[in-house]
Amino acid sequence: MVITDELLDDAAAGASFSGVVTVDVGDRREMERCYGYAHRALEVPNTAATRFAVASGSKAFTALAVLRLAEQGLLKLGDPVRPLLGADLPLIDDAVTFEHLLTHTSGIGDYLDEEADWDAADYVLPVPVHTLAETEAFVPVLDGYPQAFPPGERFAYCNGGYVVLALLAERVGGRGFHEQVEREVCDLAGLPSTRFLRSDELPGDAALGYLQESGDRTNVLHLPVRGTGDGGIYTTAGDLHTFWQALTAGRIVSEATVAAMTRPRHDVPAEGLRYGLGLWLHRTGPALVIEGYDAGVSFRSTHDPRTRTTATVVGNTSEGAWPVVRALAPFFD
Repeated sequence: MVITDELLDDAAAGASFSGVVTVDVGDRREMERCYGYAHRALEVPNTAATRFAVASGSKAFTALAVLRLAEQGLLKLGDPVRPLLGADLPLIDDAVTFEHLLTHTSGIGDYLDEEADWDAADYVLPVPVHTLAETEAFVPVLDGYPQAFPPGERFAYCNGGYVVLALLAERVGGRGFHEQVEREVCDLAGLPSTRFLRSDELPGDAALGYLQESGDRTNVLHLPVRGTGDGGIYTTAGDLHTFWQALTAGRIVSEATVAAMTRPRHDVPAEGLRYGLGLWLHRTGPALVIEGYDAGVSFRSTHDPRTRTTATVVGNTSEGAWPVVRALAPFFD
């Protein structure tokens, strides 16, 4: 079976996909298809160099920032996080550790519970989005959600846990979370286009996120003005392939840490995937996955370390990427 332009074009047309699809093998780009507009009203087309928000794809970068601190001896994954939280977020169980948060087994109550009746286009944030530009500003948003189950009992995907990790990274590392990710992850990996951008001052090479398949309404009032640990980074298809190669070569964290990240810890049948330590894993094979879904964002990047192959589908609508993702999935089975 071969990935063809016709296969991708059919999948993209069926979903009114707006975004970019790339397949990279080693140092070669084998396929590149661009669809739709980065800015509809001005008819600015998406290109391979367009920067897209990747929502929860950011969690891998958060995990790596925390793991960098662990490698520097500033924290241990088994450490409880309560001493660093102090009086903040008192409903988080005192037994919760960094590892619980990284593996979605903390059991903490989630400010954005994706298992609830939730739609990406809903207005879900209880505070004005323009106030959410720094990680500390998220503390009141995270507060008030009781512990759902004892730490370590089971896997339950938790957005709030990764915001807590960003907060902890700031308190351990002594620098703002965004700066830590950019310096300790993006710069090490050689990702010049990967940054946390403000949605109200996007540069000309960044795609606006659209709520629907048509129309000009964007996600600017639906998401934090600048994301933090659970989402909000912008990147390009090219940077994502570079990211995977740097990660698997041990250029961000050590090979031992990469092995810990890619060791399957939990089966997640609802997603058709397994979970490691900050990364999704193919349900049976060695491929590594990061993905994201939110208002104006649909995204998955899959990397096979055996062949150094990366397939990335990154879109600037809420739903458009998924039929294209499904069309590419058999190539990693």
